[in-house]
Amino acid sequence: MFFTRAGQLAARRVADEVVILRAHDSSLFVLNPVASALWEAADGRTSLDTVVRDVICQDFDVDPETARRDASELVAALEAEGLLRTSEEPMTAADPVAHEGRPA
Repeated sequence: MFFTRAGQLAARRVADEVVILRAHDSSLFVLNPVASALWEAADGRTSLDTVVRDVICQDFDVDPETARRDASELVAALEAEGLLRTSEEPMTAADPVAHEGRPA
């Protein structure tokens, strides 16, 4: 799975967390350090498995199986909130198609 940040968001790093503001309803989200690392890696071109292996497991004390499960759940939750888009294929910044062909 590949994942990228959705549009109409403002995000800033504050210490070891990322704060995200969703423009359409002014909802505010605060990501913990692990979620922040995942957010910062959300480029649409790097697979979730690669991010888990090269970032999460390297920077945090977690086994690969747990990291993969938790990262998959986090990506699904952020996608449900409209913060991330997912695809089975790599995406470009201009790619308007999100998971299951829904427009972004």
